[in-house]
Amino acid sequence: MKYTLLSATSALLLAAASPLQAATPAANLLSVHVLNEQTGKPAAGVTVTLEQKQGSGWKSLARDVTDEQGRIKALMPDAVKQTGTYRVVFATGEYFHAHQQESFFPEIPVVFTISSTQEHYHVPLLLSQYGYSTYRGS
Repeated sequence: MKYTLLSATSALLLAAASPLQAATPAANLLSVHVLNEQTGKPAAGVTVTLEQKQGSGWKSLARDVTDEQGRIKALMPDAVKQTGTYRVVFATGEYFHAHQQESFFPEIPVVFTISSTQEHYHVPLLLSQYGYSTYRGS
């Protein structure tokens, strides 16, 4: 295997030229993580929808499914990146139904405010069939 050492300038030029750079998870404004408190394991396969408050309603911006680690690392579309009120809606009823379990909450909406586009926002959800908890993560 051959390795090439790049100068700092070359590395910066390559990064700036990459069209995928803006869509990388590290640069994304919003991530989520779902943990199943009953099993103590990540909740893979939870559908999560991101919506933005507009007037008296909500505009759907993105939808994704948690990975094997219960994470969606980049949920905010790069074109949106603006302050405002948002919500993520976790489709928990579908998740529990897929695991042949009942659930009290068919979905869990979490409303939050993005006050700076220079920060990263992380919304973790600790989930069980009959309860949940969330907070602003990092």
